[in-house]
Amino acid sequence: MKKINFESLGYTVSVIGLAVILLWIGIFKFTPTEAKAIEPLVANSFLMNWLYKILSVQGVSNLIGSVEIITAVCLLLHFYVKKAGIVGGILSVLTFLATLSFLFTTPGVFKTADGVPITEFFILKDVMALGISLMVLGRSLPDSNT
Repeated sequence: MKKINFESLGYTVSVIGLAVILLWIGIFKFTPTEAKAIEPLVANSFLMNWLYKILSVQGVSNLIGSVEIITAVCLLLHFYVKKAGIVGGILSVLTFLATLSFLFTTPGVFKTADGVPITEFFILKDVMALGISLMVLGRSLPDSNT
């Protein structure tokens, strides 16, 4: 009986899961509902608020969605094409650093409920996504041992 490589399986599941989430959310960015939902996050971001000076609310959302879809495709392709992993790794690292910055730039993100400090928990998932992105990038770089 062949031994299961749980580390490799976990990596594969994590990358595919991240790609599916990015693809799904990227597609949703093309809707007016999501464009309006991300507006306060992007508008308060020192990294991204300038986009509203050159694009509409929907245009900014479409741009972000396009980057998320391209990133998802690159993450999936990295299993076969190392250069796609480099592109996908860099794009996803930048994406999740930007979204994590929303924790510090969006007013009202941190609150207290029943004496426990809480935040917009949907953003906290991006800590794990950042870690997965760094693993993809690390495995895709030319001098990688794996």
